[in-house]
Amino acid sequence: MVVAGQLAGMAERVLGAALPIGFRAWDGSVAGPQDGTVVVIRSRDALRRLVWSPNELGLARAYVSGELDVEGDLATGLSQIWGLVRRGVTRRPRLSEVAKLALRLKVLGPNPDAPKEEARLRGALHTKSRDRDAISHHYDLSNDFYRLVLDPSMAYSCAYFTSEDEPLAQAQHNKLDLVCRKLGLEPGMRLLDVGCGWGSMIIHAAKHYGVHATGVTISAQQRAHILGRIEAEGLTGRVEVRLQDYREVRDEPFDAISTIEMGEHVGESNYPEYASTLHRLLKPEGRLLLQQMSRGHNAPGGGAFIESYVAPDMHMRPVSATTGFLEGAGLEIRDVHALREHYVWTVRAWAQTLEERWDEVVALVGEGQARVWRLYLAGGALTFEEGRMGVDQILAVRRSENGRSGMPRVRRELVAR
Repeated sequence: MVVAGQLAGMAERVLGAALPIGFRAWDGSVAGPQDGTVVVIRSRDALRRLVWSPNELGLARAYVSGELDVEGDLATGLSQIWGLVRRGVTRRPRLSEVAKLALRLKVLGPNPDAPKEEARLRGALHTKSRDRDAISHHYDLSNDFYRLVLDPSMAYSCAYFTSEDEPLAQAQHNKLDLVCRKLGLEPGMRLLDVGCGWGSMIIHAAKHYGVHATGVTISAQQRAHILGRIEAEGLTGRVEVRLQDYREVRDEPFDAISTIEMGEHVGESNYPEYASTLHRLLKPEGRLLLQQMSRGHNAPGGGAFIESYVAPDMHMRPVSATTGFLEGAGLEIRDVHALREHYVWTVRAWAQTLEERWDEVVALVGEGQARVWRLYLAGGALTFEEGRMGVDQILAVRRSENGRSGMPRVRRELVAR
């Protein structure tokens, strides 16, 4: 039984082209080019998963569990396969083909249990309790893990690079400063950061712009980290962080609001409420800066792997749909700034750190979770590089009753960006 050869034959019939990657199977057989990316099938369980789930989810489960591995550059292999898909030369294998091959390779059997890293959420979509569980699945992984992979500010969002080779820490500083300048922050103003992560925005705004900053998060580990930063940096009384759902904020309106890559977690049906909440919490003539990932009009957002392992219940839409929601809530759009290429560089920096510190990552979160992140970052960089996803900063204003939008000051550095 030459497993790799039979798998290669099936793959070439499905792809309609010669294999761009190699195969190596548990019986020692090889097929396809071996001098680049090679898919290693370590056990029959990998194929059993594909029999039961012949799609992205089946592949992801096999990879996360270690039953399937990739030697060589994972991102290159994904790019090669996606290139064939884009050219429309793939076809779904017939059920009879799959059954015959499964019988020959003796892989028929019960569906293996999903890896423990897979999200298991309960309850109605985007209820407060389910949202807490969804956020906890990803963001409460380990503060030590995120401290290892991210820059020192622990900004977990697209950075802003002035050159492709700029260090990530400086690029994240650039992004935070860009947000502050677009919001027109001045000493004494009150800033609300919705979905504040590990506090990079509220700490930066308080330290460098003299504002009183409030952050809300539904991640207990994020809040614990921020409380430590507030004390360490002497910002007690100037920075507040709450374990609070955005729907529960009832403060007097703020001078400015930032919300950085939070809207993806809100859900399509809840987005009008999210937008109206931002409007309600913003003073007349106040500014909102929303940074959010988007998808192209004809491109899928998320996918089975992302939704099962990384960001459960995430929803992405074209940027035009997001601006429509904001306008529907009564906000006036003043600027849309696309940062797609910057996310490629951001994700590559995270991926490089992950690989350089692989053993430390595995010791912190386990090999399965480390594999989730390797696949997540490789696929994410490719998705942004190929334009199937983007990220945008949307600047909006709440108009006053007399129609003023509070935007007379245009800082020179924004015009020259």
